[in-house]
Amino acid sequence: MKITDLQVLLTIAELRSITAAAHKLDMSSSATSVALKRIESTLGAQIFVRTTRQLRLTPEGERYLPLCQQALDLLQQGQVLIHEEQKSISGEVRIAVSSEMGRNLMRVLLNNVMNNYSEVTLRLHASDSRVDFYRDGVDVALRAITKDAAKDLNLYGFKICNIPHVLCAAPDYIAKHGEPLTPDDLPQHNALLYKLYEVVHDGWELVNDNKKYKIKMNSDRAVNDGDIVRRWCIDGEGLAKKSAIDVAQDLLSGRLKRLMPDYKVPLTEMWLVLPSRQLISPAIRLIRDELKETISGLRMQLIAKKILTETEWPTEN
Repeated sequence: MKITDLQVLLTIAELRSITAAAHKLDMSSSATSVALKRIESTLGAQIFVRTTRQLRLTPEGERYLPLCQQALDLLQQGQVLIHEEQKSISGEVRIAVSSEMGRNLMRVLLNNVMNNYSEVTLRLHASDSRVDFYRDGVDVALRAITKDAAKDLNLYGFKICNIPHVLCAAPDYIAKHGEPLTPDDLPQHNALLYKLYEVVHDGWELVNDNKKYKIKMNSDRAVNDGDIVRRWCIDGEGLAKKSAIDVAQDLLSGRLKRLMPDYKVPLTEMWLVLPSRQLISPAIRLIRDELKETISGLRMQLIAKKILTETEWPTEN
């Protein structure tokens, strides 16, 4: 049943005339009559008794009309509320994200937010280096950190999600070099390494049955950009240890395959952090909620395809 049909019905009831209602609503008499017939057809009951002089409500119409008015009032209140919220989501968002998140997931998410809320403007700082809120002119930052580091933050923040990590490689690499099955196999493969502040992360930590393994990986390359690690991996240049969020689409499409699923990489966490509570705006709350929903969708897809399990990607905070 259309909202406009309900408005037509109430106007006919007020004026007791289809012609007068059509004139008031700037509609043709035939369109007004059709709207009334649609409601009566949906209800399976006649709302008005038509006489040569005027319309009068049937008993069914008398019972239905007050409910119709209540329903329309509620719908209109909902529209006003949404419009008020949309108007409040405005202003400049100055946000820092990693290069990989900036190029991929956050680029698309922020495009969608700005397309829906035209009063929002964006200043995006995309870098894998740790941002300085004051020096870099940033209000909010998206950070992947460990649980202990999150506790030590002298910042206000929202936890977005847990982040599982996976070992992965392209099918072409596996076909050419074989698939590692145990930690002892890993040093025989070429690792695609991430480095930050000249520290190369070549020690991979894995856990299986409460036993920890620390493997020193061999590698012919390292880069300070996580997205280049991902692209090298898709190119078939070696193995990578990656956030399941960053490689979700690659795993779902088959561009990458998860390796050694029995050996888990310790979880990290994603936080949206701010130097002050006063900087939390409706636009930032919206971005937070959109990000949670987007990542939840990726999680469900990876679990549905049995690439990850629910216990590997817990939702508890």
